[in-house]
Amino acid sequence: MCGIAGFIDLAGARSPAENDRLALAMRDSIRHRGPDAAGLWSNPEAGVWLAHRRLSIIDLSEAGAQPMATPDGRAHIVYNGEAYNFAELRPELEAAGYRFRGHSDTEVLLYGCHHWGVEKTVGHLGGMFAFAYWDSSARTLTLVRDRLGKKPLYWAKTPRGFLFASELTPLMLHPDCPRAIDRSSVSEYLRTHYIGAPHSIFEGVEKLGPGEMLTFDTRSGEVTRGAYWSVRGAAERGFAAPFQGSPEEAVDEAETLISDSTRIRMVSDVPLGAFLSGGIDSSTVVAMMQRHGGGSARTFSIGYSDSDYDEAVHARAVARHLGTSHTELILEPSDALAVVPELARMFDEPFGDMSQIPTFLVSKLARQHVTVALSGDGGDELFAGYNRHIAAGGLLKRLARLPRPARAAMAKAIRALPPDRWQALLRPLPAKLRPRAVGEKLHKLAGAMTLPEGEQYRRIVSQWDDPESVVIDGPERPGPAEDPELRAAFPDSVAYMRYLDLVTWLPGDVLTKVDRASMAVSLEARAPLLDHRLVEFSFRIPSSLHLRNGEGKWLLRRVLERSVPRALFERPKMGFGIPMGQWLRGPLRDWAEELLSERRLRATGFLRPEPVRALWQRHLRSEVNAQYQLWPVLMLLAWCEAHAKLAPASPARELARAS
Repeated sequence: MCGIAGFIDLAGARSPAENDRLALAMRDSIRHRGPDAAGLWSNPEAGVWLAHRRLSIIDLSEAGAQPMATPDGRAHIVYNGEAYNFAELRPELEAAGYRFRGHSDTEVLLYGCHHWGVEKTVGHLGGMFAFAYWDSSARTLTLVRDRLGKKPLYWAKTPRGFLFASELTPLMLHPDCPRAIDRSSVSEYLRTHYIGAPHSIFEGVEKLGPGEMLTFDTRSGEVTRGAYWSVRGAAERGFAAPFQGSPEEAVDEAETLISDSTRIRMVSDVPLGAFLSGGIDSSTVVAMMQRHGGGSARTFSIGYSDSDYDEAVHARAVARHLGTSHTELILEPSDALAVVPELARMFDEPFGDMSQIPTFLVSKLARQHVTVALSGDGGDELFAGYNRHIAAGGLLKRLARLPRPARAAMAKAIRALPPDRWQALLRPLPAKLRPRAVGEKLHKLAGAMTLPEGEQYRRIVSQWDDPESVVIDGPERPGPAEDPELRAAFPDSVAYMRYLDLVTWLPGDVLTKVDRASMAVSLEARAPLLDHRLVEFSFRIPSSLHLRNGEGKWLLRRVLERSVPRALFERPKMGFGIPMGQWLRGPLRDWAEELLSERRLRATGFLRPEPVRALWQRHLRSEVNAQYQLWPVLMLLAWCEAHAKLAPASPARELARAS
């Protein structure tokens, strides 16, 4: 994995030496993404600068160094990612006359773009990637991002040129980078705790979308963009060619695809391991690794002394059964709390999913032993594993038959008790019947019960239900969940929610979290369950097979039980949880109180202090557990403070003055 950055200076606003220094500063601000080597190429006459930081994974020699050029010098590339099927593409390019200097996937990608064109080449690729390709003959720069958005890519068109980078920080170092806070993005962030593509925290800076490619023509100054692949297209192809076999044959097909997608992600010239929580997704991936690696997989997990949040015992049991070389770390609260001051810098843009903390810590643990780690990300989205999928296919579906007044009465009854009280009341239930944070989940369900089907998803994934009451002049933009015609394209609510997860939650939250947390310690994370072939297969499977007898991930469970006894993985979904609500009343209280002071909130210029302060006080009095609403606000304020020196024209500077 690597980090890329660059710009085009059409106006000749700086001397070549000044642009060299600027490109080097941008490149080295993301050294964590590639500590092994660095490169820079420029063509001052064309105004092009390309920079690269390298984390060596495939072909550790200089033959894999970047920026990389074709022998004729016509094309150059900077590339972040892995193309797992590059060895299959290489013979055709060799037959066309290309002579390879090494065995890196970068060289295959470069020659493929040169020979077939960019769009055809990325259509052949299987993997995760974000790259910039400069064609000196056409005088165009083309940016491409992988199908599901595993690797990030920011860009901005400016009056004097064009900028791009793997993260936001390099762009903020460029004097032409737009710096005004996008208030609609702040509203989106408070609702979902992330900012999804194409938007960013800054007006005029965008994220390239998953499956998207963009071309900047230096002659006309125009940007053209389009999708070479989409989840919507994959879903439509799946619905048009539904799986015709038996349930057992569907399990066979799923196993074959997962096995192959894991196998090709085990190619590495450096040590490789896997994250293992003991849950269904990561256990499936590790079982496949053991199958292909001769039983030599290394696995990593973290746990807590608090049994409500600890999964280490389950991971240990699965690792023992599969025979992995397992490493675990039991965390004390102080270990997690020590990470908090680094999060705003690490995540580069406001990001408010609290599981960023354990994700970073398990990445840090793994990096002490390996350079590549496989994960189970994507299993819930592809195979219907979230509680919202189960509710959509069961309880919400049945409740929809009741008159609205009856549903409203039920919702009111649920909300009559705060989440913590529900948690206490249901504590006597066996752990296998009691999901973690059951009280909060019940309140989420109550919020969705009275809504039309098309509005349920938005409510379920919301942190602040009315972010416009907090953000000054921050109108919310409609997203996929607000498209009134979208629901009709899906055969049922479960398929519809899975689609929304794949195009919003997955790239905006899950993949952003894993990318930043793993790259912060120079660890490459790979997700076998997010092979695009599996995405397309998942939409060929009817929801009645994804959900059976009130149980989600039916197919994946059947695949896993061929390798691991059900008793080792059958339990309520936990996720990467932490007791943040307690910490905000305890060891983090002073830090939070300072950030959430009226003075600091007002200094942003875009947040209303009153609703935030009122919620904070209710949280401190234990009237509510507002951790999911307060943490995004805290991370936003911490980001403003951390990046004030890089964004002198933004409200972040005003916040810094108030500190």
